[in-house]
Amino acid sequence: MDLLEGITKGVSDLDLLDMLTAPDPRPTKHGIRRRDSDLDPLLLAAAAAYGPHVTRNHYAHDFFPAVGDPRETTQARKPRLKYVSRQAPRSQRVKEQGIVVDEEKENGRTREAGDPLRRTDNLPSPAPRTVPASSSPPSNLLHPEPASSTSHAPAAKVTKPSAEVGVKCMARTRVPTPHGPVFLHLYHNNRDNKEHLAIVVDPAQFDEETPQRAPPIRSRSLDAVWSDSETEADRITRGAYVGRLSPTSQRPSAPEAHANVTTDNIPSPLIRIHSECFTGETIGSMRCDCGEQLDEAIRQISQPITLPPAASTAEGTPTTIPGRGAVVYLRQEGRGIGLLSKIRAYNLQDLGHDTVTANLMLGHGADERGYEVAAAILRDLGLGTEVGEGVRLLTNNPDKVQALEKEGIRIVERVPMVPRSWQRRQHQHEHGQDAPMKEEDASGVTMIGGGEVHGEDLDKYLRTKVLKMGHMLPLGIMDQSQP
Repeated sequence: MDLLEGITKGVSDLDLLDMLTAPDPRPTKHGIRRRDSDLDPLLLAAAAAYGPHVTRNHYAHDFFPAVGDPRETTQARKPRLKYVSRQAPRSQRVKEQGIVVDEEKENGRTREAGDPLRRTDNLPSPAPRTVPASSSPPSNLLHPEPASSTSHAPAAKVTKPSAEVGVKCMARTRVPTPHGPVFLHLYHNNRDNKEHLAIVVDPAQFDEETPQRAPPIRSRSLDAVWSDSETEADRITRGAYVGRLSPTSQRPSAPEAHANVTTDNIPSPLIRIHSECFTGETIGSMRCDCGEQLDEAIRQISQPITLPPAASTAEGTPTTIPGRGAVVYLRQEGRGIGLLSKIRAYNLQDLGHDTVTANLMLGHGADERGYEVAAAILRDLGLGTEVGEGVRLLTNNPDKVQALEKEGIRIVERVPMVPRSWQRRQHQHEHGQDAPMKEEDASGVTMIGGGEVHGEDLDKYLRTKVLKMGHMLPLGIMDQSQP
């Protein structure tokens, strides 16, 4: 009985298989068609649906066109139009509407809404949008023209806003340094979200009894009245005071209470525009002389000023006044490319490239710094303006001089910033290898302090600045023999 059932079942299976695979007796144009050919699209669709790259939406776009559909021979399928979004990329829309977008870098970002310095009248008005007369979409939306294969030019760089830069001194305090006391000013501005600084050297402000021979270097925005509700304690807390602040001396400053002192016989204040350098100032890197320059700038500004004979006493005794000036400290790490790119550039320099070539290889400019904020800070301090004092600029960079003059800063003299190692070589070349230099205090405001940076990396760095960036330094001093 079991044998009979097995034989019967086997015969039934063979009959079913023969029915599914046997040729269709109906003749066709292309010969005999398999009966199961209509199942092929379904099987393919079922198999492909299990893959992660296929979704159900593919069926609506004829991802699996029907095979053997009789409608294919009776009527032509309607061509499907290619959909093109009417919304252009954001970079193109902001350019057409005139919206200013600051480029994102690791050492800078756009300001957030609600910033106290952000004003609605600073925002550029968007360009008027033109509505086509016809309600139908333009033809190029459905059939856009292909982009030219020969065009490889990068997108146009969005320029900085042309509105005047505004700065505001948010706080001021006294900081004792190895070179004497300084007033540290912290500024906010309407260009970036960085806190730039001004290190003001003007110790004469502490002496309230002796008549001042030079006008005090004070911030106009700090001494201004910020609101009707602020108290004297609020003004003193942010640093708007006169004299030396102490438990017994608390005198808030008055708006525009700046002494009108004639400066015809007094040298102009010494100014340094310094860009932030973490490696040189904090960990004592000898790849550059930035830390040494910051300390040297504050030291030179703090030196007493000997007045000319016309401003001396009646007896002809030379008169000196405390040194005065300022260091504007900009948060522009790595000549504006940021600390991350600066570290990567150091690795390229170890591979044999100089500092300019390394920046270019990373897609940056040789020098991406700007000095609009620095000029605004100087104007807030009353320095370099047409009605105020001119400045003596401590720099070797001719581009910096031109940039500040373009911003309206009146520069009466450029004072060179000679590296200390070069000064030592020059002294030993003129007076002999064993001739000691003037004793200087080893302490300073940076990791380098009162010392000097030297080495092969520094010489290569300085040579590149002279030859490729036009810095005004005599290479003959560097080429002199080492002691």
